Amino acid sequence: MYNTAKKQVWYGELRTSKGNAIVVHDNQLPEASPGRIYLYNTERDAIVEYVEDIVKVNLHDLDDAALKAAETKFSGAWKAARAQFMGKHQARIDLNNVKDSGPVRKAKAEVEPEIETDAIGADFDEDWGDDFDD
Repeated sequence: MYNTAKKQVWYGELRTSKGNAIVVHDNQLPEASPGRIYLYNTERDAIVEYVEDIVKVNLHDLDDAALKAAETKFSGAWKAARAQFMGKHQARIDLNNVKDSGPVRKAKAEVEPEIETDAIGADFDEDWGDDFDD
């Protein structure tokens, strides 16, 4: 029965009244909406969001021979679909990680005005000289 605790990527069979399909579940895909899961459906060649409570009872493990055959046959298509899916959802993932507040701005250091030392010295000398002229 469907158990992804042992493996990151789980291959199994989805049995429905419309037919059976090999499906792949990957723990590293972004989380689906609450109560839903993402599965790669090999018949549809797409990652589909399913209602977990409904689909879970219809998911079944593959025997060793069927598992190896499924991995061989669908591994390339699965990886391509995963890359495309992650590309579309990466922006959403990045936006979910944005902090509520903006970055803290650093206060600008106050710059002391430049003082021309020659002008001060000239004024000082002139004033000094006036005091002794008396």
